[in-house]
Order: sequence, then structure tokens, then C-alpha cells
Amino acid sequence: MKALVALILLVQLPIHKAVPAAPPAPLGCDDPESEAAAEVAVSYINGHSHHGYKFALNRIENIRVLPQGPNNDIMFLELDLLETTCHILSPTPLANCTVRSFTQHAVEGDCDVKLQKLDGKFSVLASKCHSHADSSEDVVQLCPDCPLLASLNNTDVLTTVTAALNDHNRKTADAYLKLLEIGRAKIQYHPVHIVSVEFAVAATNCSAEEAKVNVEACQLLPDDRSNFGFCTATMVTQPSQDLRVDCQLYGHQPGVTYSQPGQDTSAGLVPSVVQGFTNHNLRLSHNNPVASESSSSEFPTSMLSAKSVAKRAVANVAQHDKVPRPVGFVPPPPPPPPCPGKIRHFKI
Repeated sequence: MKALVALILLVQLPIHKAVPAAPPAPLGCDDPESEAAAEVAVSYINGHSHHGYKFALNRIENIRVLPQGPNNDIMFLELDLLETTCHILSPTPLANCTVRSFTQHAVEGDCDVKLQKLDGKFSVLASKCHSHADSSEDVVQLCPDCPLLASLNNTDVLTTVTAALNDHNRKTADAYLKLLEIGRAKIQYHPVHIVSVEFAVAATNCSAEEAKVNVEACQLLPDDRSNFGFCTATMVTQPSQDLRVDCQLYGHQPGVTYSQPGQDTSAGLVPSVVQGFTNHNLRLSHNNPVASESSSSEFPTSMLSAKSVAKRAVANVAQHDKVPRPVGFVPPPPPPPPCPGKIRHFKI
């Protein structure tokens, strides 16, 4: 009889069904894994850029992860970058490069990057970037007296670069330098007329003295002996004329080359100068030929919307708020949305 009662009680016990495991939380833009992926992406972008300046991460706008299998994910990143003061040929590590301030007429880069994370290691599969200078109106509104970026083919700019390079070559006892590209230029009109320029240079196989005899014979050094450098110059033309030039050579850097656009380097008329741009556009579109991931390197037509993520987060908080609370209960603030991430420098 006792056995029968025990059997009846056992049958009446509730059956607990296995609760499926909750899906993993979406990766946030400020998560350590996202930041590690962004660091690899920025390094790749700077390593494949051939003109202008190095860019630093300002914000991770979005991230999307597509699992491919065990320890194998495809990641899509949307990044906001800011131009630094380090030319792309500079050996200075990015961590030591200064981001140009807003009042220096900042340049922003927007990049989409596709990566693979395989067995914990990131590799870039493809990247697409472009850059643009902040609007002059925004700079003037914050700093009415700050000089703005000038077109690289501006007559005053070209005159200043030519005068600066000639001045350096006339005074130096070292190698004769040729112009590679003009990087940036700004013109201040009041209260004095000041033209400020930055430009990349390279050493030739001539000394400055030899160039005085036959400058046409002076050629850039071959890749295995190349020596790149960078110059800054300021010319005051009114009320009195004054020219200040500072040029520094980096020394030979194995593996570092400069992509010649086919112009006469003594004139420095790179394509962007001819077209009158104010900055070198980070027009980078690159597929990694050695990537191990075999599927298409195309970017998805629609990335995960940061706004939709934020809306879901708010909706979840609102749903929780419907639960009865004790009198006087103060609900905690809603959690921040996973994306976009924090701004590291400033927003353009």
C-alpha cells in the first residue's frame, strides 16, 4: 500500500522542462573584444594608406558578429577616425601621434572594416574608407580667428612650399631634398598674412652642393636606401616678410615605400593638389589577398542599427518597470546601448 501511495505521489510531481540557454548578449562597441578588433583594423588602414596622415580611432560606431563555426567569427566594424599630426611615412608609433584638435580644422575618417576572428586571432579581410575635413562654419563658430584649411593648389601655398624647400636646400650641407606631396596648408589673413604648410620630402642621390651644378641629375634614392622626411614652414608676407622652415629626415625604414603618382616631384603637383582639395582623402578600398576566410569580402547591405539597439534597450527597461515595486523604490538608470561607443577625442 505504501508503495502504491509513493507511486501516485511521484506521478503527481510537476515535471520541470529544460530551459534553453539564453543567447549570448550582443557585443557592445566598448567591449574589450570590440576594441581589440578596432585596434587591428586601424593598424591595417594606416598600413595600407599611401598619402596624407595616420588616423587614430575616435569611436566605434557599430559592430556586427556573424558566427561561422567553433572559434570562428566574421566581424563587421563601422569606425570613426581622426587625423593625427604624423605623416603616413613617419616611423612614430600611432600611440605617440597627436590627434589634431577641433580648432586646427580636424579631418574625420569613416571606415567599414570586415575582419575574421579565428582561434582568438584577428585578421582584416576588407576595408572601405573615406575622409573629409570638418566644415569651415563649425570651426569659425567655435574659433572665429582660427585659420582654415586652404586648397593645396592655392597660389600662396605653392609659393610657400617652393620657397621653403629652396631655403632648406640652400642652407643644408646634407642631401638635396625633393618634394613628395603637400600634406596640409592653412592661411591666416588678419591681423597679419601667414601661410602655414606641411609637406613630405625625400632625399636624393645628390648633395645640396652637387644639385647646384646639375639638379636634373638628382634622383630619389632607391627603395633599399630610401630616406623620407617631413617639413613644416611658415611664411609671413605682410606687413613684413619672414620665412621659417624645419625639415627632418626619418632615416631609412626597411619596407616603407612611397607610391609615386607619376608627377614631377620637384613641382609637387600631386593629383590632390591639381584638383584643389584641402586634405588627402582616405580613399581606401582594400581586400586582403592573404585572408584565410574564403567567403565573399563584401560588406552587408545593412549593418545592425545602433538606433534599433538603443530602442530595444529602452523597451526592455520599460517592460521591467511594469513589475510592481515597493513604495519609494527608485529604479536604476537604463543601461547604455551597446552601440555606438564612447567618443575618445571629440565629435565632428
